[in-house]
Amino acid sequence: MLRVVICGGVDDGKSTLLGRLLYETDGILDDQLAALATDSGRYGTQGANLDFALLADGLAAEREQGITIDVAYRYLSTPRRRYLIADTPGHEQYTRNMVTGASTADLAVILVDARSGLLVQTRRHFYLAALMGVRQVVLAVNKMDLAGYSEETFRKIEKDALAFAARVNVAQAAVIPVSALTGDNLVAAGDRMPWYAGPTVLAALEAASTAQRSEELPFRYPVQWVNRPNSEFRGYAGSVASGRVCAGDRVRVYPAGRETTVERIVTRDADLPEAVAGQSVTLTLADNIDVSRGDLIAGLADGPEVADQFEATVVWMGDEPMLGGRGYLMKLGTATVTAVPGAPKFRVDTDTFEHLAAKSLAANEIGVCNLSLDRALAFDSYAANRATGGFILIDRLTNDTVGAGLLHFALRRAHNIHLQHVDVDHAARARQKGQAPAVIWLTGLSGAGKSTIANLVDRALYAQGKHTYLLDGDNVRHGLSRDLGFTAADRVENVRRVAEVAKLMADAGLIVLVSLISPYRLERRMARELVEGGGVRFVEVFVDTPLAEAERRDPKGLYRKARRGELANFTGIDSPYEVPEAAEVRLDGGAGPPGAAAETLLEFLVSEKIIGR
Repeated sequence: MLRVVICGGVDDGKSTLLGRLLYETDGILDDQLAALATDSGRYGTQGANLDFALLADGLAAEREQGITIDVAYRYLSTPRRRYLIADTPGHEQYTRNMVTGASTADLAVILVDARSGLLVQTRRHFYLAALMGVRQVVLAVNKMDLAGYSEETFRKIEKDALAFAARVNVAQAAVIPVSALTGDNLVAAGDRMPWYAGPTVLAALEAASTAQRSEELPFRYPVQWVNRPNSEFRGYAGSVASGRVCAGDRVRVYPAGRETTVERIVTRDADLPEAVAGQSVTLTLADNIDVSRGDLIAGLADGPEVADQFEATVVWMGDEPMLGGRGYLMKLGTATVTAVPGAPKFRVDTDTFEHLAAKSLAANEIGVCNLSLDRALAFDSYAANRATGGFILIDRLTNDTVGAGLLHFALRRAHNIHLQHVDVDHAARARQKGQAPAVIWLTGLSGAGKSTIANLVDRALYAQGKHTYLLDGDNVRHGLSRDLGFTAADRVENVRRVAEVAKLMADAGLIVLVSLISPYRLERRMARELVEGGGVRFVEVFVDTPLAEAERRDPKGLYRKARRGELANFTGIDSPYEVPEAAEVRLDGGAGPPGAAAETLLEFLVSEKIIGR
């Protein structure tokens, strides 16, 4: 099986080439051929002739516009081998689709229009293919019929393409002049380009080598499910990602690193003596050790690394930008954890390969950043093993896949820095102070009354002899976050810093009041998880004041400046505020005196036994 991705610029003829290739290798059934004839009359662009592009363009929008939008997978079989071919879009905004197709490919067929030569998108696809580990490329110089079958035109493109392939470390590159419309040099050479003596596209595919066979790699088995049908059986179901395993093999379970023996390899029909990459089986182990979904079973030799901090390349796919400091779900194999990317070290210009400074990544941009996870995972570098080195990032609110990534290596500090046990923890300090530590997080628009209410609550708690501290957004900006602006990325970092400080203060046994606009739900959730992960109560308080009322108050004149265009990224005007969906306390900041709102919050703290009466 050879896995192939076909890519190229818009209107370079990708779908036509694939359709013609299927047709000339008898890869089209009679009913498909009849449907193609009908569709060609309805959607086709070739008059009375068959429009082979319609074989690959399956979406109605693709047929109407004559472009590829989604990834279309097609199977092709010849006497020599089988092929799985991914036809990917050419538009820049569908770069993520091309990355999806290339992620499992052994070879890339990149098309270029003979009349245009290597374009920006051609170079981008070269780079992305190399990035995803594809080291064999067939550059099909298409539409030679429209270029008069000119050898001079082809040789210039060939020279440019080979030079570019060397720059992106593509080991094998074949440049072939073709006409997908007429079939020249696809399966047979034809007689229109006698000056070309190289292979046809099909011959190049037939001669290509597959990537290192996955069963030849070290054994990796991500645990998908703990199979416990009765009290007599405990197995671990999954698919062998790479390598092979035999009954009786000694293995190690990661990330814990416990060693055991594979007792049985169970399938529905019968036990197997051996399982190889691609097989779905259930393993039973000789020792009764803790194994859960997301764990990785590996051989004793060439084991994976274990870390919670990495350097990685990220291909961003989300409509909203990737912001350093914002938490996402990361899925690596069968494990799902929370991952927080740092600000990008750089963004890659896929046209020039320059490393550009960036604070975030927009849709279809590629960058390198550090990732911090909430727990350690077993992994291999993507270069060593795609199955255990590639990951996706998921938006925690929408569950959309927003990024794909390639792990490079564990950060050295992940091995050098460990949590130090301390005997005096937050529970001991809380007992000493006679109070329950907590973080009370007040959020709302500027001018909503957060700081006034927080100050009143702080005074009341101080009068009761409670040990408190108030972290006010403006005060924090004078010190801890004085280097931050008000872009989305800076706001995310500001909330992260405040949350970390609040956690430390609560660990000291304090009741911490935070007054911070904190406009994004994801960051408020991050703050909650950070605090509650340390065993401390977190209370979200939404000071609900209508924008019109907050703007009428405008105690600092900020709304007036924002309306005049003097303040950019001002929450409520040109930057969004995401209303809490499940705050523990909602205070009506638009009606009544702030003292009444403070009393409401104090009563809640009493009812929840955070403070006494």
